Amino acid sequence: MALSAWYAAHLGIQAEESGSLIFAGPETDGMTVFFHLPLNTAYFGEGNQQAMLNFRVDDLDKLLEQLEAAGERIDPKRDTVPYGCFAWIWDPERNRVELWQAPLES
Repeated sequence: MALSAWYAAHLGIQAEESGSLIFAGPETDGMTVFFHLPLNTAYFGEGNQQAMLNFRVDDLDKLLEQLEAAGERIDPKRDTVPYGCFAWIWDPERNRVELWQAPLES
């Protein structure tokens, strides 16, 4: 339940009484991505994590500022590519989480 409460407080994902996380998300033309990596990848960081949650966010910089103010662990690395900006954080159970902001419309 503590982990569900963390996701609700910091990423706005509704936590049900059972501890299940429910994310309906806004109406969007977004996508779901399955990204496969080799078993020996360092992409997930330390530990034996086998999968990573990736959350699409509206304002990556603002969210990172809020997480930093709350004392959350944030990877200093950032990645900007033609399809958006990426940053990484860790949840309280040391799971690496990816945050992605789509490119701004110009």
